[in-house]
Order: sequence, then structure tokens, then C-alpha cells
Amino acid sequence: MVPDVETPLREPTFLILTALAGEPLHGYGLIAEVDRLSGGRVALRPGTLYGALDRLVDAGLVSVAREEVVDSRLRRYYRLSDDGTAVLAEETERMRRNVEAATARLRPLLGPGLA
Repeated sequence: MVPDVETPLREPTFLILTALAGEPLHGYGLIAEVDRLSGGRVALRPGTLYGALDRLVDAGLVSVAREEVVDSRLRRYYRLSDDGTAVLAEETERMRRNVEAATARLRPLLGPGLA
């Protein structure tokens, strides 16, 4: 693992990193994208999101891409760092292996229709 970050990643953290793998996003863009990625299961509140972003920035997984002022308010866009990309890739592979193992065990119980 690259930086000092607790793994396995909690689902909200995993989804934040996944959302940022596409393009830099500002806070409310991240909230909407995490909601979309999770099918509405994970609803981040601004305080929770910004606390998580502070931790991810401190860990070197996320960085500030740019800042702009919109309606007299600072809007900060975040991007996935190279270390964040590596952590997300490692976590995705770990989860893929777990799904593969579970699928192999479930297939005899549930039949060949299990993907």
C-alpha cells in the first residue's frame, strides 16, 4: 500500500476516490456522484464529506486541483493523486478477488445464472 491509509477502505471513502477517478469535482459534485455511484445508498452530508476530504488530502490520496469563486463563495475542486489512484486500484483488485471467491462458493448453491 502506498500511503498510510487504513484498509480495507470504508465504502464512503472508496466511493469518493472512485468519483474522483473520473475528473476533478467540487464538494457538491462529489456528493451527487457518490449518490449516483451507490445507487442512492450512500448519502454524504457536507460535514462528513469535507472531513473525509481533509483526511484524504492529508494522506496524499487527493489534492486540490483548482479553486474558483462562485457567487462570492470559494469553490474548491479535488482530484485523485497518483497515490490515490494506486490505493483505489489495489482496493478494487482486493474486492474483485473477494467477489470471485464468493461467486465460486455460491455458484453450486444458486446455479449457473450467478454472474
